[in-house]
Amino acid sequence: MELSDASLQNTLVPPPFPNDVPTAPLLRISLQRLLNNDQDESQRFFTACKDLGFFYLDIRGTSEGTSILDDADKLFGVGEKLYDLGLEEKHKYDFSGQKSYFGYKGYGMAVVDKTGTLDRNECYNVSKDDILALSPPLPAPAILVQNRSLLKSFAITAHSIVSLLLEQLNAHLHLPASTLENLHRLDQASGDQIRFLKAPPQPVDDRRTALGEHTDFGSVTILFNKLGGLQVLPPGEVAEWYYVRPLPGHAIVNLGDTMVKFTNGHLCSNIHRVTSPPGPQGDHTRYSLVYFARPEDDVILKRLEGGDVIPELGDGEEEEEINAKDWIIRRAISKRVGHFKEGEWEKHMGTEKMSARSRI
Repeated sequence: MELSDASLQNTLVPPPFPNDVPTAPLLRISLQRLLNNDQDESQRFFTACKDLGFFYLDIRGTSEGTSILDDADKLFGVGEKLYDLGLEEKHKYDFSGQKSYFGYKGYGMAVVDKTGTLDRNECYNVSKDDILALSPPLPAPAILVQNRSLLKSFAITAHSIVSLLLEQLNAHLHLPASTLENLHRLDQASGDQIRFLKAPPQPVDDRRTALGEHTDFGSVTILFNKLGGLQVLPPGEVAEWYYVRPLPGHAIVNLGDTMVKFTNGHLCSNIHRVTSPPGPQGDHTRYSLVYFARPEDDVILKRLEGGDVIPELGDGEEEEEINAKDWIIRRAISKRVGHFKEGEWEKHMGTEKMSARSRI
C-alpha cells in the first residue's frame, strides 16, 4: 500500500544559496523550446554538451516537467524516510558483495581519491529494470516497495526527457535516424537507475569532499537537489572548482562517459564532485535525487559510425572492447571499500583523460 501524498511531502526549507559564492556558468536550456523544435535553442543545447557537458534544463511549463517535479518532490520525502531506517535494516540491501551497484551503500563505504580517503554520504540505487518488471525484483525496504508506482512514474518521465535529448544530439551529430535512441530503449535491459543520496552536515572544522571527483559512468544524468554542494571543474589547463547553484523548476543535466566514447571525445563528460554545501546550507543534510540513463547492457562502447561530425580515430589508436554493463560494474564497484586496491585508481577511471579535463 502506498503512503499518501501528504505523508511523502518533503518539508525541507533550506537556507538560500549564498550570493557571494562563485558559481559555474551553466547555460539554461528550455525543455519547452526543445519540444517545439526551436533550432536556436537546440544549437545552444549542443554547444553546452560540447563545451562543458553540464547545463540547467528548465522544465517548467511542460507536462513532462509538471509530472517529474511532482514525483521528485514526493521522492525526496521517500528518501528521508528511507534514510531514517536503522543501519542494520539498510545494510540488508547492500549487494556490492554480489558485484551489484544496486541497493544500499553506507556512509564511508567508498573512497573519494587515490589515497583511499573515505566518502561522507549514503546512497541507494534503484534499478529501472526492476521497477519496470524487466528483471526479477531485488529485495528492498518496505518504503520503496510501497512506492514502486511512484518510482515507475519518475523513471518513465525521466527517460522520456533523456530520449528527447538523445534525439537532438543524434541530429547534431549527423547520425542515422534514431541511432542514439535505439541504444537506450526503455524496455531493454540496462544499468539505468534512480539514486537517493544523503550527505549529512560535516564538522565545521573539517568540511571536505563527500563524493569524490569523477565523471558519470553512463550517458545522461538528470539531477534534482535543493542544497548546493555539487561542484564542477570547467575545461582548461588552469581550472578551479565552482559550485552549481540549484534553481527551482530546473534539473541539472550532464553527459557521462559513454557519450564521450560514442563521439570520440566530441562531447564532454565533465569532472564533478560533491562537497559540503556553501555558507549556512552546510549545517543542513543534503538530499539528492538522480536518474542515470545508460546504454543497454550489451552495447559496445565505441565510436559510432555513420556520421560526418564525430572525429575519426587517430593513427594506430585502438578502442577498448567493453560493453555498457561491464563498464558500469567496473567503474561503480572499484571504489567500494573491500574492492578498492591501492595503485589502481587510474585503472578504473572514466573518460577524464580522454576529454583532457583532468588535473590528475
